[in-house]
Amino acid sequence: MGCLVETLARQQGHEVVAVLTSHDGRAAYERLEALSGADVAIDFSVGGAVRENVAACLAAGAPLVVGTTGWQAQLPEVRQMVETQGGAMIYGANFSVGVNLFYRVVAQAAQLFSTVEGYEPFIEEAHHSRKKDAPSGTALKLRDLVADSFPHEFTVTATRAGHIPGTHRVGFDCAADTVTLIHTARSREGFAAGALLAAQWIIGKQGVYEFPQVIDEILRAA
Repeated sequence: MGCLVETLARQQGHEVVAVLTSHDGRAAYERLEALSGADVAIDFSVGGAVRENVAACLAAGAPLVVGTTGWQAQLPEVRQMVETQGGAMIYGANFSVGVNLFYRVVAQAAQLFSTVEGYEPFIEEAHHSRKKDAPSGTALKLRDLVADSFPHEFTVTATRAGHIPGTHRVGFDCAADTVTLIHTARSREGFAAGALLAAQWIIGKQGVYEFPQVIDEILRAA
């Protein structure tokens, strides 16, 4: 994802001032110096690194877009850090624009099916074998959206195999039929494009935002 974000950023005419990884051997002050030259930073690392990356960006005065998942348990602490220090951050379970529109379709569908007796929801997701968190952040977001209309417990399943870019299914089943909504990612380019869209949006702002709020702004403008 980091390589793809870098490639798309250059294609869109943005200047990439630094690429930081866990393997580049930079001292802390060198990393801070690199971040200080950035208008915004984008993080697609691992969940355990998010808090440290947020702290570094706050010290450098760089807004941060976090596309990493598996760190949401730290969100209250991270939110307090950003808000207390007057920083800016966008996070999201999935930065695909298509997925964020899919969220709205699923929420509306759940509301409709909850009004008819007999339907039960289910969620299935599949990703490549290197993805560590399961269920995915996107599946958990879908679960929360469906739970607003179906407060009782329902099944969320996860598959990890091969090179699957990401597939999410939300279904509503009853004795008479099954209705299934599916989002399938053909590549990771959509995630990188959404992260760059968020990066442009966050410049000049303060506070903590979730990526669907960016989509809301785009939809209102349209």
